[in-house]
Amino acid sequence: MEPAAAPFDPAQPFALELTYQRSISRTRIVQTSIDEIRRLSEGRYSDQQLQRWEADMARAFTDVNEGDQLTGVYLPGIGCRFYSRTRLLAEVRDAEFARAFFAIWLDPRTRDTQLRNRLLGAEK
Repeated sequence: MEPAAAPFDPAQPFALELTYQRSISRTRIVQTSIDEIRRLSEGRYSDQQLQRWEADMARAFTDVNEGDQLTGVYLPGIGCRFYSRTRLLAEVRDAEFARAFFAIWLDPRTRDTQLRNRLLGAEK
């Protein structure tokens, strides 16, 4: 992941590309993402909403192997798109889901603050 060249503006579209260092199942990616959204949202989202998002992610994500890349593109006010190296995997037209999903990496309460700082260009 390359750090941002300009100051981060969450009101503008952006892409987050992840290169996986080990194999992870789609199920684990989805469950970990839901767990983090739940942790960061502190009860803001209903169980029904989280279940819809879980289904969206299950449709969008794939099992990954070491070296695989998945890219999420944030589209403010619209939602997001997910890509493998070669194709569009899914589009989720839900702006609230997009904010909640990308908060996993970009919220100040993220589990990996050093990664967040690098993504935002605050750390080289």
